Amino acid sequence: MTHGPNRRDFIKQTTLAGIGAWVAGSSTAAWADDKSPNERLRIACIGVGGKGSSDTTQAGHYGDIVALCDIDDNRLGGMSKNFPKAEKFNDFRKMLDKLNKSIDAVVVSTPDHTHAAASMMAMKMGKHVYCQKPLTYSVHEARAMRETAAKHKVATQMGNQGTALNGLRSAVEIIRSGAIGQVKTVHVWTDRCGGFWRQAPDLVARPTDTPPVPKHVHWDLFLGPAPERPYSPLYHPFAWRGWRDFGTGALGDMACHVANMAFMALKLGYPTSIVAESSEVNPETYQQWATVHYQFPARGDMAPVELVWWEGMKGGNGKRGSGEKNLPPIELLQGEKMTSNGSLFIGEKGTMFCPDPYGASVVLLPRKDFEGYKAPEPTLPRHAGGNSDDNQKKEWVAACKGGPAALSNFEYAGMLTEAMLLGNVAIQAGKKIEWDGPGMKIPNAPEAEKFLGREYRSGWTL
Repeated sequence: MTHGPNRRDFIKQTTLAGIGAWVAGSSTAAWADDKSPNERLRIACIGVGGKGSSDTTQAGHYGDIVALCDIDDNRLGGMSKNFPKAEKFNDFRKMLDKLNKSIDAVVVSTPDHTHAAASMMAMKMGKHVYCQKPLTYSVHEARAMRETAAKHKVATQMGNQGTALNGLRSAVEIIRSGAIGQVKTVHVWTDRCGGFWRQAPDLVARPTDTPPVPKHVHWDLFLGPAPERPYSPLYHPFAWRGWRDFGTGALGDMACHVANMAFMALKLGYPTSIVAESSEVNPETYQQWATVHYQFPARGDMAPVELVWWEGMKGGNGKRGSGEKNLPPIELLQGEKMTSNGSLFIGEKGTMFCPDPYGASVVLLPRKDFEGYKAPEPTLPRHAGGNSDDNQKKEWVAACKGGPAALSNFEYAGMLTEAMLLGNVAIQAGKKIEWDGPGMKIPNAPEAEKFLGREYRSGWTL
């Protein structure tokens, strides 16, 4: 770390003595609460409202919050009441430059379009990073984050909290045990772009009115690397998700949750092709609905897999939440009740149904064929209790101190994010795309490569 080896070596030594060590040969992980002031990480939090509020609070359970950063003074002031000793900033670049030697780790909970800019700067300074999902705004950024984390040997974690659920880890072990046979098809779905934020069809163009920027909002800093545009309450707070310049739509918001189990259990990597069908695509907001087919090649003795993503509402009157949900065929659930978010693994010997977005529990189908089924012995570590979101912070802090890598580290999370965001590329391309993962190329449609990333405003780089 840039502030010298003594503190870092001390932290690693104390880690090996307790916190962060996964007990060898055991399914139970030993993550001890870190209470000693001399051993606690010094953490800076970027984006402290919305999801950043809980991220900051939870990080404070396992380290000292020494700096808070937000472009919204109201949100910044509110969180500052909980951490009065933390120095306050609006610009994370100034924060990292000023406090470089006083920070060990950084939590990034900003809108999608600034995840990479903040995280990359921190990692290049030798800081450990916890970043909310989706890890990045673009495919290009996901690759850069993965490579940078490896180069600088920092501890990382993406905030898809289901990864820390014992239920998801058990489901991963069940799939890998072969209980339902070779899995060749997976369906994952979400309701997120129906009534959660505005996008097509009821919002397809930028607002024409230009109200003044509220005094508590630093608009230029909100824009960050995104193209310049006037302020509107249709963007901040939270409403940014449905806008292409700021968010990643339903696929970016939820695939890192709903497809997480499949990606981990089936050891997925680069897809070979992606093809999408969707409602009308406009340049400003995300589409009303989409169905995306990903093809993944064989991995060792695991069969090729087709993963199908379902999102949005078909038909309706153009208002949020109206119409019919775009979901996989109901008969695939074999009598189980369809849920708003979930996943379905179709194997040669049976089917696994997960009725929630995070992987808390699963059902093996047909039920009669799996009566009395006992899950295999655990191979992944388990938590004794607690909130999964909080447990993700605990695992990350343990990794920061020299323990095992957190399960959703950027090597894993970067690949997951890259693969899923290729769905947005296929939707915009309007045609099937073939993906050369190692080369980061689209050989059959090179014109679609412009959707892999974007140019950044002056002053904002990776």
